[in-house]
Amino acid sequence: MSSPLIQRLFEDYRYPEIDADNLHEFVVGPNVCVLFFTGDPAQHRETIDVAVILPELVKAFEGQLRAGVVARTAEKELQARYGFRRWPALVFVREEGYLGTITGVQNWPEYLREIQALLAAEPREPPGFGVPGGAD
Repeated sequence: MSSPLIQRLFEDYRYPEIDADNLHEFVVGPNVCVLFFTGDPAQHRETIDVAVILPELVKAFEGQLRAGVVARTAEKELQARYGFRRWPALVFVREEGYLGTITGVQNWPEYLREIQALLAAEPREPPGFGVPGGAD
C-alpha cells in the first residue's frame, strides 16, 4: 500500500526511488544522502508524518541533503545493510559511508540537532543485527 503523501515525494519533489541497483549511484553523489525507508504506511502510522517532514528537513538543510525513497521491494535487503530495527527510518549516508539513522517521528528541534550531528560525523559501520552475547 502506498500513500498520496509518499507519491508526492516522487511527483512534486522529484525524489528518486532507490533500490539495490541504483543505490551506489545515488550515495556517491554530492552532499549527504537521506534514504527514506517507509515500510507499509498501514502498519507504520508515523510513515505519513515523516513523508511530510522530510521535504521540510531537506529545505532546512538546503544544499546539504539529498533525499531518496527506498523502493518497497528493496527495503528488507537494504535494511539488512544499514541495520536499523524501527520503521519508518531515515538513513544518512555520505559517499557510501554510513552516518546514522533516525527512526520514527521526532520533535523538530531533535531532528535539527540530530541531523546537524550526522552532517559533522565521520562514516562508521552500520549497526548489525547480531544476537547479544552471541559469537561473532
